[in-house]
Amino acid sequence: MAESKRRGEDAGDEGQRDERDELVDDVTADDDATGADEPVSRGGTATRARARAGSADSKPKTRTDSDRVGLFARIARFFREVVAELRKVIWPTRKELLTYTAVVVTFVAVVLTIVALLDFGFAKGVLWVFGNPS
Repeated sequence: MAESKRRGEDAGDEGQRDERDELVDDVTADDDATGADEPVSRGGTATRARARAGSADSKPKTRTDSDRVGLFARIARFFREVVAELRKVIWPTRKELLTYTAVVVTFVAVVLTIVALLDFGFAKGVLWVFGNPS
């Protein structure tokens, strides 16, 4: 039960749609408008030609018709997307966090011990081979 809440599958998320859903709807609408009876290639570099893609009407006439946005609008969109991605993150519980921390600290202590013993052993070996003048 706790797992399903952590995965973001509560009742509040069902009504939310993201940009990918809208893109899929737009592509589906375009396919219906151009005729969905045509075979569609999903791979490679070949693409299906569309009748409206080559027309002069599809190009924007002025700069205001284009999709260019200002600097502050792009920065605001960036932060909105960052917040949206952070909401998708599965945050660990306190118990998981303490467990992960203990595992990392234990692993680091073991590796530190191994490296220290190897360093001590190599130092003694070098002194034995080359002698200790003092």
